Amino acid sequence: MRAFTVNKYSKKEPLHLTDVSEPKVNENEVLVKIHSAGVNLLDSLIRNGEFKIFLPYKTPFVNGHDMAGIVTKVGAKVSKFKVGDEVYARPADFKIGTFAEYISVNENDLALKPKNISMEEASSIPLVGLTSWQALVEIAKLKKGQKVFIQAGSGGVGTFAIQLAKHIGAFVATTTSSSNTELVKNLGADLIIDYKTQDFATILKDYDVVLHSNREAKVLENSLKILKPGGTLISLTGPPTGAVAKNLGLGWHFQIIMNLLSLSVRRKAKKLGVNFNFLFMKADGKALSEITKLIEAEKIRPIIDKVFPFEQTNEALTYVESGRSKGKVVIKVQ
Repeated sequence: MRAFTVNKYSKKEPLHLTDVSEPKVNENEVLVKIHSAGVNLLDSLIRNGEFKIFLPYKTPFVNGHDMAGIVTKVGAKVSKFKVGDEVYARPADFKIGTFAEYISVNENDLALKPKNISMEEASSIPLVGLTSWQALVEIAKLKKGQKVFIQAGSGGVGTFAIQLAKHIGAFVATTTSSSNTELVKNLGADLIIDYKTQDFATILKDYDVVLHSNREAKVLENSLKILKPGGTLISLTGPPTGAVAKNLGLGWHFQIIMNLLSLSVRRKAKKLGVNFNFLFMKADGKALSEITKLIEAEKIRPIIDKVFPFEQTNEALTYVESGRSKGKVVIKVQ
């Protein structure tokens, strides 16, 4: 089968379109013929080697973290899916590889595709949907009437998280550029801050939750300050904590290293009486099935910027890296 592989960790090295063996199907796995694959900044970070300390993929490996397709084979112990099912998933770490014609996925990481959206739309959902769900529902336990600040509202996670927060009944503030104001307003944002001309730190106060995705240290510090006492910040960009290393099953030395990396920000959070969490989202078919229900009930809709042909996967990655995409970017494999 054709696939785009990382042959060596490098920011300058493109993914390589090559022929690789079709994945083997273990007893708890299904083989999926991939129709479409979502493209994420995580794909670039993995290619660049930014996570190789705790996600050491052996090169060459197939990249890609989002997909939708059709089940073509099931393992002997699979009970939830059958051949012909339309499915979507964010495969588990060390089982990634959606920039390919086929992938083998554990049935617990898989969900039936929402019936009311296309394959392209479905492939855009799993990573950003699960990231938003795990941040707002599982960690923050966001409730009706609370205030949440979602950074980068027009991005992949932002466009999904705004809709999820509004479904829960929260008041949503977000940052975006003036050209995307109408988009985030239509998704449900209550307070929109133009990050080019306004400073959120002078506008927001007493927030219950912050979904943080900016890499600047000052933005993280100011984000902690707008929380009310007992409030929670969930960061998607770090620094990582020892708890993340533990959840990934890494040894005690990794836990110590990550605790040292996040020591400063955790001290600042403690001084302010707020909570700091780093989220490295995980595959979860059960949660994805809950997201399917919300999409089929038309509570949340996918936002896609561009669809690239499979052969232009590198161009799709470059576009995502530019930070200009509104919502998600997708590659059409089949």
